[in-house]
Amino acid sequence: MDAHSLTHQKPHLPGKLCPVCQRPFIWRKKWKDCWEEVKYCSERCRRQRRQN
Repeated sequence: MDAHSLTHQKPHLPGKLCPVCQRPFIWRKKWKDCWEEVKYCSERCRRQRRQN
């Protein structure tokens, strides 16, 4: 085995689609207690939703 085959691989993480930019985004540790309420991939998209 070489060093590249021993690199850390992320486990399968849940994902969602951002309604503003239409890009997929995955679960982050900071969202562990509120994942069900998360709708936007970023603060920028959250702010932009009101402008449309």
